[in-house]
Amino acid sequence: MPLPTDPSIATHNYAHPERLVSTEWLAEHLGSEGLVVVESNEDVLLYDTGHIPGAVKVDWHTELNDPVVRDYLNGEQFAALMSAKGISRDDTVVIYGDKSNWWAAYALWVFSLFSHPDVRLLNGGRDKWIAEGRELTREVSTPHKTDYPVVERNDGDLRAFKEDVLEHFGRPLIDVRSQEEYTGERTHMPAYPEEGALRGGHIPTAHSVPWAKAANEDGTFKSLEELREVYTEQAGIDGSEPVITYCRIGERSSHTWFVLQHLMGIDNVKNYDGSWTEWGSAVRVPIVKGLEPGVAPGH
Repeated sequence: MPLPTDPSIATHNYAHPERLVSTEWLAEHLGSEGLVVVESNEDVLLYDTGHIPGAVKVDWHTELNDPVVRDYLNGEQFAALMSAKGISRDDTVVIYGDKSNWWAAYALWVFSLFSHPDVRLLNGGRDKWIAEGRELTREVSTPHKTDYPVVERNDGDLRAFKEDVLEHFGRPLIDVRSQEEYTGERTHMPAYPEEGALRGGHIPTAHSVPWAKAANEDGTFKSLEELREVYTEQAGIDGSEPVITYCRIGERSSHTWFVLQHLMGIDNVKNYDGSWTEWGSAVRVPIVKGLEPGVAPGH
């Protein structure tokens, strides 16, 4: 049975407050039957330095992706992962991580591809939990295996591929990377090594809305009014058309996908996880350099 929603989140008037919990709520419910806490970070060694008591680690690189095919786990692989982590289909799963929940949002998005019924983000993630002086442990729990059912992955509603983006021109396309990456000055985030794509720039017609515009200094999400100012008033995202988000490999754009779909209630938002790493190196696909979105090919 799902755990109760966080009443403090309900006061924010987000569209789906059941997808978010506060640090206070999590501290109060730690150890509750039916709750599994998952940590998923960019720095995959961070969990070992201290984590929320009872939390299990999910490595975004080695555990959510197929080891051979550039794709996510299939239904059988996901069921095996959930079983190993002690997660049942009817458990409430709360995911948190570093970098304002980039990879936590990515993990939540992958869980959503398998329609796990109750999966939530910890507002503010790992950094807020630590900043508040809450308990950490290095003790690694040993989960009891569960009988998680095999549920086939459904990419259709949440995931975009390159061909989908090519057919999407003329409708909202959001580039959530830094301005340096959007203009083509860099092919990776500032302070990261250059890697991944042969060309720098952005997909034609994409508007630049860096993911950080949705976050406060402490990593929590901005208010609904502030999010509407960023995405609706400034970027024209009003829910009347399907939206595709992208970044470099799909993690920062998962953060924006979460904001649009679960906090603002905009339906039909897809994450293009191939993102710039694929698009920037693909043969015969157009790009735009500079600050302007550019025009759709053929227009």
